[in-house]
Amino acid sequence: MHSPHPHADLIATFRRAEAEAAHKHGLIKAAEKKGPKAIQAAADTAAKAAKRRDALAKKLAALGVALSG
Repeated sequence: MHSPHPHADLIATFRRAEAEAAHKHGLIKAAEKKGPKAIQAAADTAAKAAKRRDALAKKLAALGVALSG
């Protein structure tokens, strides 16, 4: 079975990383009630997720794949 796009797996991985980064960023708000250590842990986790997302976006850009939105 062939994918409709040659980089479909990488695009799907990027989409999952994008959703994860958005979710982790939202967890920072939830951690506000738990104190500064929880906020810092949530912020660190969100930063790592954003870094993974950005790395995948860079790989896709290098392959010439333009992602919208």
